[in-house]
Parts: sequence; structure tokens; C-alpha cells
Amino acid sequence: MLDAVPLPRYSLRMDIDWLREHCLSLAHTTEQIQWQDALVFKVGGKMYAVVSLEPDETWLSFKCSPEDFAALTERPGVVPAPYLARARWVALETEDALPRAELQGLLVDAHALVFAKLPKKIQSQLSAPPKHSASRRSAAPKSAPRASRKHR
Repeated sequence: MLDAVPLPRYSLRMDIDWLREHCLSLAHTTEQIQWQDALVFKVGGKMYAVVSLEPDETWLSFKCSPEDFAALTERPGVVPAPYLARARWVALETEDALPRAELQGLLVDAHALVFAKLPKKIQSQLSAPPKHSASRRSAAPKSAPRASRKHR
């Protein structure tokens, strides 16, 4: 008899392009591969969503509010995220555990929650407009100095 190895709940043929595009559209989001097979989305160096690139027990994990954590984990296909549940992260067991539009909204919320917890200095650095390397100087000529009057 074969060992009972649990099969992943989603296929290798998953489409994460829409997810990646959505996350990267959120302000100051960066992405990187971590733990060999996880695509991690971060803001200010702090992660807010993780998608598995290889079949696993869960497909996507993300940060959520305490209220959303309680409500979402009551739904089928949504579980407390392994290793991150105490930080109020949920994990989706399948790609279709939540409707795409709802998931996109929850990812916007996850991004906002993590951004709000960043130190104020980092928040202001991320929100500040980029500095230009060349300073802009006014092209308008300075006013000419007044001519001195000679007394007669």
C-alpha cells in the first residue's frame, strides 16, 4: 500500500498572473522569491501576501483585520495561515476559495494594514515625491540693481 501523502488542493496550472499584477499595482509593492517556492509581496520591506509557486496545502496567505480573520476562517476553503495565524493571516486552500473581486479587495486591505504599521519615517519616505538630481532654478532674471543717483 502506498503511503498516504496528502495531495495539494490546487493544480500546477494555476494562474497567478492576475494576482501578481494586482499586488504590484498597489503603491510601493515589491516582490521577491523566498523559502525557495514562495512569491512574497511586501510594502516597506514587510510582507502582506504570500503565494505558493509549487503545489502545497494552501495557495495564498495574506494579512487581514481581526474582524476579517474571524469571518473568513468560518468560510470553507479559508483557514488560519500556518505560522502566521497569531498575526491575523489567513490562507486559501484553493484558488477559488473566494471570489476574485473579493480577494482583490482583501489584498488592498492587507497592503493598507501593513503600511499603517510601518514606522512613520518609512511611511513618509515612501509617500514623499521623488527627489530630482538636478535642482530646478528659475529662468526668470533677477531684478536689476537700482542705479545710484549722483547728486549735482
